[in-house]
Amino acid sequence: MMEEFCSANVENESNYQMKKLKESIEMIEELFDNAYHGMVLVNEEGRIVKWNYEKLLGIKEETVLNKRVEDVIENTRLHIVAKTGEKELGEIQKIQGHDMITSRVPIVKDGRIIGAAGTVMFKDVKELKSLALKMETLMSTVHKYRGEITKFYEAKYSFDHIITKDKHMIYLKEIARRAAESNSTILIQGESGTGKEIFAHAIHNASLRKYGSFVSINCAAIPKELLEAELFGYEGGAFTGAKKEGKLGKFELAKGGTILLDEIGDMPPEMQAKLLRVLESREFERVGGTNLIELDVRVIASTNEKLEEAIQKGTFRQDLYYRLNVVRIDIPPLRDRIEDIPLLVTYILESLANDLKILPKKISDEALDILLAHDWPGNTRELRNTLERALNIASGEVIRWDHLPEYLMKYKKVPVKPDEESLLLKDIVAKAEIEGIQKALQVCGGNRTLAAKKLGIHRTAIYKKIEAYGLDISMLDGDEKKLCRK
Repeated sequence: MMEEFCSANVENESNYQMKKLKESIEMIEELFDNAYHGMVLVNEEGRIVKWNYEKLLGIKEETVLNKRVEDVIENTRLHIVAKTGEKELGEIQKIQGHDMITSRVPIVKDGRIIGAAGTVMFKDVKELKSLALKMETLMSTVHKYRGEITKFYEAKYSFDHIITKDKHMIYLKEIARRAAESNSTILIQGESGTGKEIFAHAIHNASLRKYGSFVSINCAAIPKELLEAELFGYEGGAFTGAKKEGKLGKFELAKGGTILLDEIGDMPPEMQAKLLRVLESREFERVGGTNLIELDVRVIASTNEKLEEAIQKGTFRQDLYYRLNVVRIDIPPLRDRIEDIPLLVTYILESLANDLKILPKKISDEALDILLAHDWPGNTRELRNTLERALNIASGEVIRWDHLPEYLMKYKKVPVKPDEESLLLKDIVAKAEIEGIQKALQVCGGNRTLAAKKLGIHRTAIYKKIEAYGLDISMLDGDEKKLCRK
């Protein structure tokens, strides 16, 4: 008697739970109608308690309720799943002559199987094949455009493109190489033409983000009214003239990669505040948008300004400076590493010959001496332009002094015959300068920095004059001949 009572209670509990489940499913019946071609719910005995296959099989629910599912649906295994509790996903089942894609999932309550649910996701395998073909075409298109975008926004240079034998430059390359291994923000400072962008490219290519995009934006070249939209993008109709479909910003284009904020010192104050908030929160919104977008980029900032001076003038935010100045790289101007000029000349000539599809050319010693005497205010960019001009002018295999720009001709040495003393004022001045420099170097033991102070001229000026006059200082102490960086 007690056993029958307990059994009846268990059955009643199961029926009650199944009834509640049925009610819940009825409440979201519209969802199932849209999500699947059909759905059936059975209890633990495999009897149908909910039927949503009328559209699929043409059988009304009232005619099948409480019937065994295997007597209604051909080739079903739903009653087996209700017993074993083993789910069967994405199975092919032939129903009414069609190979349908079905799934069968057990329903478990408090660790006990109380039924099972069966769904038809595709009423014919052809639907699945069609969807697979569409997905394949879509993914192919996505990969194609992703490849095009990545190709368009890719870093072109590596650390091998930074040509130097200068000890300080070698040190900076090592610092940059180590910094590339992290995601820390990097600030690159240096005069125009020193190669700040090449350093940025090299850092990206040496980082874990090298397979992502490298996106560069010149903060000085974009009107301040448009800079925010360029950086963060905008939603359709965000402002007059905006594209109706909206536009991705540079930060979104650089997702997973690196963004170079070039000429950061020229960024308007209001945008400096916006950028600071983005860097601190690591998220941003498009212009006119409300959804937050995660910031997943490596930020490199570069400038030819001295930001410390800009802070003193009140044109650059100090808090943004400290946010950017995590790893700092100050690239020296070319005039402070003139020993790199011969290396750079050789490299640039070979590179230009390859780009211009012409035979490589060499440079004469006389022409090289002129290049060594110039102070290069435009740095390596000016040097490259000078050599490209010479390549286009030179007709032979050697670049001579007369192939160089006219403004460099002042550095050309004018030989004077031993038995013939020039009375030209410029030659008299040159002779006096030579004697004065030689005497100062002897007094200072070959130290050019001290010699320049004795002569009352800048250190750079004595370097140029030594080169221009071709002075031989080999008789001085070898340790004193190296360039002084005091």
